[in-house]
Amino acid sequence: MSGRPPGVGRWGWLGLLTLCGLVDGAARLTLPAVLGRSVDALTTHGRAGPLLVTAAGLVAAVVAAELTEIIVTGTVVADRTSRLRRRLVRHILAVGPQGAAKFPTGDLVSRVSVGAADAARAGPAAVDVAVAVLPPVGSVVLLAAIDLWLGVAFLAGVLLVGLVLVTFTRRSTEVLSAYQRVQGEIAGRLAEALAGSRTIAAAGTRRREQRRVIAPLPELHRQGRQTWRMLSRAAAHTALLGPLTQLAVLATAGLALAQGRITAGELFAASQYALLGAGLGGVAAQLAVLARTRAGAARTAEVRAVPPVSYGRRRLSAGPGAVELRDVSARVAGRDVLHPLSLSIPAGGCLAVVGPSGAGKSTLLAIVARLREPETGSVLLDGVPVEQLTSHALRSAVGCAFDRPVLVGTTVSDALGPGLPSDQVRASATATQAHEFVSRLPRGYATPLVEAPLSGGEAQRLGLARAWHAERLLLLDDATSSLDMITEHRVEQALQRGARTRIVVTHRAGTAARADRVLWLDGGRVRGLDSHRNLWSDPQYRAVFT
Repeated sequence: MSGRPPGVGRWGWLGLLTLCGLVDGAARLTLPAVLGRSVDALTTHGRAGPLLVTAAGLVAAVVAAELTEIIVTGTVVADRTSRLRRRLVRHILAVGPQGAAKFPTGDLVSRVSVGAADAARAGPAAVDVAVAVLPPVGSVVLLAAIDLWLGVAFLAGVLLVGLVLVTFTRRSTEVLSAYQRVQGEIAGRLAEALAGSRTIAAAGTRRREQRRVIAPLPELHRQGRQTWRMLSRAAAHTALLGPLTQLAVLATAGLALAQGRITAGELFAASQYALLGAGLGGVAAQLAVLARTRAGAARTAEVRAVPPVSYGRRRLSAGPGAVELRDVSARVAGRDVLHPLSLSIPAGGCLAVVGPSGAGKSTLLAIVARLREPETGSVLLDGVPVEQLTSHALRSAVGCAFDRPVLVGTTVSDALGPGLPSDQVRASATATQAHEFVSRLPRGYATPLVEAPLSGGEAQRLGLARAWHAERLLLLDDATSSLDMITEHRVEQALQRGARTRIVVTHRAGTAARADRVLWLDGGRVRGLDSHRNLWSDPQYRAVFT
């Protein structure tokens, strides 16, 4: 839910914020002149009632404008943060696994959480900086209106402060970007460590992993110190130049009063304008916020620059699920992980894919499922290139189950088939031998996933049930490796009754033996394409299963 009231757009809020800033600045600039005239009126006529009432009204306007600015800024930032985060999450999911893999998981989380929050402040920060310049500029003009030399004295100090701020802004954006980059790197390493916490504990490498995760901390510390050093240097310069500027204005005003060029009230007004204009030093903090928003916007823009997966407009006509690969290849980091491969899988057939680790098995399945794009070639499902299918047509026809499935959703039922009828969800769980243990959960299919302790085999059965709804093609990436032999056999019997085409990555000789054909990969190349029985005579093939 967005916090934005109906009928008020982003530009409406920023317009209101700008108006509040202008009212605040105008009231502050008018107040010294009114108070100065009050001083002259009191010394000349002994009364200044209407002027003092005007001054009170100006103070009330300043208070009202500042309170409104606080409320509006909070509303704009909260609303914009929410929208940016939703947009980023949608985009990350739209780019698919291959696009998201360009960024470490923890870094992506950092960009969505911290980067989006920083970028959301861009509008209010820009307005704050622009409005903050109004009092110093107005003070120069009004001081010059009182006496030209007052304006000259003040302008000299303001120009020096402005030079300091320009230098600070230029360097702080670069440093803050580096700081956020290192933050993302640490977040990425921490996410990896949390995902592999069991392995770390079992291997006894906790201390080594701790050192790996926090290794970038010295760099983060260095960037942080550099940021604060620049900010403190800018603040120190402006803190020094501000009083010197005020002193110059007051000395010039005192001389002008002694020479009769200005009145006592104008002297008072000049002192207030000097104090107000010297507040330009406070712009340094606002510029730091603006620099942080620019760095956050740059980090979110990098994510949004990754193009989403594009889908076509074609749908599948009635067909059995025949698959054809035409010169499909893949490269990762400049290395060939799958050399050009062509083959056909008849509808309803089962192809087992075997080979040592790194042979290209999972890459092949990812290309068929269009979870990654091939370097060359194309995949056809019932004669239609998969990239020409609509997203709904492709995902309805093709289902994927993995060796370590990640179950998403609120409840077990959501994880198995979001939006599907309960009888269809139960049927898929029954076919994959998951119904029995799901029924024993505290609330059955309505059990929240966080309250459902699952063994590796149970998680795999739920992953199979989630993919079971596919209409034409099932891709199983070692998806039965944690099942016992009896359960695996029952699942395979259910698969055969479904009459869907299957491509199965496996390390089990029995599973390969029950397939129609076996694709033997090694180093991304085809070593053999035949029945398991015929390939078994090759000792190197037999070694794949040992």
